[in-house]
Amino acid sequence: MFSQTVSHDTVSTGTNLTFPDQDPSCASTTSSQVVLADMCRVALNVSTSAQSGIIMEVWLPRNWTGRFLSTGNGGLGGCIQYVDLAYATALGFATVGSNNGHNGTSGASFYHNPEVLADFAYRSIHTNSVVGKEITKMFYGAPHNTSYYLGCSTGGRQGFKSMQDFPDDFDGIVAGSPGINWNSLMSWEDYIYSVLGNASSPTFISNDQWLGLVHQNILKQCDFIDGVVDGIIEDPNLCDYKPEELICSPSSNTSDCLTAEQVYALRLVFSPLYNSNGKLMYPRQQPGSENADYIGEMYDGELMQTSADWFRYAVYNPSFDLSTLNVTDWTHAQELNPFNIETWNGNLSAFRSRGGKMLTYQGQADMIVSPINMELYYAHVERTMSLRPAELDDFLRFFRISGMSHCAGGPGAWEIGQTLPGASGELREETLSPERNVLTALVKWVEEGVAPDTILGTKYVNDTEDLGVQFSRRHCRYPLRNTYNGTGDSINPDSWFCQ
Repeated sequence: MFSQTVSHDTVSTGTNLTFPDQDPSCASTTSSQVVLADMCRVALNVSTSAQSGIIMEVWLPRNWTGRFLSTGNGGLGGCIQYVDLAYATALGFATVGSNNGHNGTSGASFYHNPEVLADFAYRSIHTNSVVGKEITKMFYGAPHNTSYYLGCSTGGRQGFKSMQDFPDDFDGIVAGSPGINWNSLMSWEDYIYSVLGNASSPTFISNDQWLGLVHQNILKQCDFIDGVVDGIIEDPNLCDYKPEELICSPSSNTSDCLTAEQVYALRLVFSPLYNSNGKLMYPRQQPGSENADYIGEMYDGELMQTSADWFRYAVYNPSFDLSTLNVTDWTHAQELNPFNIETWNGNLSAFRSRGGKMLTYQGQADMIVSPINMELYYAHVERTMSLRPAELDDFLRFFRISGMSHCAGGPGAWEIGQTLPGASGELREETLSPERNVLTALVKWVEEGVAPDTILGTKYVNDTEDLGVQFSRRHCRYPLRNTYNGTGDSINPDSWFCQ
């Protein structure tokens, strides 16, 4: 492994950094970032093989706490998550981030480049850990005391990959909405597309129909199950949704109903996916996950870019006809599993033995990663390690966040300290409390041995911190379920309990 320092600069608090050299496709994620702590910013090129390398940044704050943290990536993962770099350095972590071995959101660089694919599958985050810790030691003249990881989505999968394959890299890991069971997740995205079709298909359901008709019908059938009608399905596992209610009758106004073909497609969307051998590949989409943030990405009549690029550049070739994908191809992708990107190893003994701690969370209104997937992995670990939940709690705690969309957003109390709060990025004492912040809760668990039993989520008015709190809700560690007591004010977190 060879690293070359490209630049190093002293940056003052309040500086608004821009990133003119990043791939243009990354601008949708981060085009600029306000720095929240005085720091030294180091940029490097790190070779991972003769044919591959990563672009890395290490932010070294003046107020260093002795802690080290690596950030993760998202999607097909070629963009540095600058918002997480700013967040962690503001809290005193020496923080590293990288482009995961390629630039931009496309997977084109995977084609005929197994070393680049290796960086994406596992090597980049491990390199972050090795090189980032060495630079931290050189800069401060002393090694770090504790090491952490923070990521969501693909970043969540990267956190699980670190726990499974590199258990010594991090003392504590926060991994949200993890894209584990990766190959089947890519196939499931294509399955959804094949079921609904393009905009001219008789099975296609428009965004307006999803939000104004389907979602409202789901809430009508299932919102009351938790005892409170508030637009949030606390546990969608309890929702046995029957879309047939929406079939148009001969006298129906077609604007408030669906054709039988559309309803059958809905039934398939909310059903599990099986491979050609009849084995479960991926669980159902959860009812109640329909939201404006991702409707246009998941259900817009085109195959999602992540899945399209995965099959074009990692499974087949750029000229492959994606419209022909079927269960045979999904099974082939599952068997191919390059560099074990599936990330489904249930034996976490090494991580457990060295005292590592994993805090993972999953939004229950996530339409990009089925919330059931993490529950299946949890059960897989139970069986593999012959451990009960009380024993898993010693090193793995899983929180289901009701009403949270993919990593953030949604109608629920979704702000749990997973990233900078709101647009201002202002850090306030109450939002950093371990009671309501997954990162500081993890630090307390690792360094003081005090594990979180619940996470207090916050929903701000219009998701804007400055407008004040709309409501809060405590989220339970799995397999406990958050339950309304039936008498108190439902927006009061004390009116809910775990059972």
